[in-house]
Amino acid sequence: MAGRIVCIGNGVLDQVYEVDALPEAGVKTTARAFRESGGGPAATAAVAIARLGGQAAWWGRVGDDTAGHYILRELKRHGVDVSGVRTVTGARTVRATVIVDGAGERSIVVDRSGMPSDAAFLADRDPGGAAVLLADTRWPEGSAFALHRAAEAGVLRVLDADGGNAAVLKHLAELADHVVFSGEGLSDFAGPGPAAERLAHAADRLGRLVAVTLGESGSLWVVGGRIVPVAAFLLDVRDTTGCGDVFHGAYALGLAEGMTPLDAARFASAAAALKAANGRGWDGMPDRAATENLMRESQT
Repeated sequence: MAGRIVCIGNGVLDQVYEVDALPEAGVKTTARAFRESGGGPAATAAVAIARLGGQAAWWGRVGDDTAGHYILRELKRHGVDVSGVRTVTGARTVRATVIVDGAGERSIVVDRSGMPSDAAFLADRDPGGAAVLLADTRWPEGSAFALHRAAEAGVLRVLDADGGNAAVLKHLAELADHVVFSGEGLSDFAGPGPAAERLAHAADRLGRLVAVTLGESGSLWVVGGRIVPVAAFLLDVRDTTGCGDVFHGAYALGLAEGMTPLDAARFASAAAALKAANGRGWDGMPDRAATENLMRESQT
């Protein structure tokens, strides 16, 4: 069995509205459905890892409010170790309004203003002994501190480079061994242009393994100085919310189990596709059997 994977970054209360089409400015829209779910890049990755049979811990912080209590309860229910979570008195847990259209695409508005970002709010835990540390860019102060400590302990480090200030992204990327950009993150880091060209530029600048996820277009990886595509698994989409986070969690688990980066990417692609088809927030996470079955079916 793979060793423990530590996920460092944000946890979020997602308030999700399902609509026929994303609303236009100045127009009232009636939702077809509403639900609340746990969210946030690192917390969602941890839930995905646990559902896929791995050992996952989330290091983050929540407020001492109803949203924070909900996130902790849900993480425990899904088998995630929350001993590295700090509850911050007087803080407001991060919240997001997520609007999902009939095709499964989403638009997200996030409020992080009520949660302190100082790395001092990272629980005092030693990453030594972990198989992989997965960090997101939405809590850069905490992620930078944890990546430094993981490097000192010789722990493999993966960055979920989902977006943010270019200088911050560069600093965090230089602390990681593997940097997996979202499309938004690659644009923030390398500017506009064809994804393959920007990814090659990022690889030259960073000098480490880099990749970019491109939704239904799959992902691109720089291996041995050349761009290698990994195809997406195309299923009917219910909700794309959290799919990138699932991809990163499954990728980290694959590495922890000794997969090559490209094999881990294919495993992650299958898990993310199933999450898109399932929807339902953290309750829609695919298990190991479903993920491996999808991979087998695609080869026949």
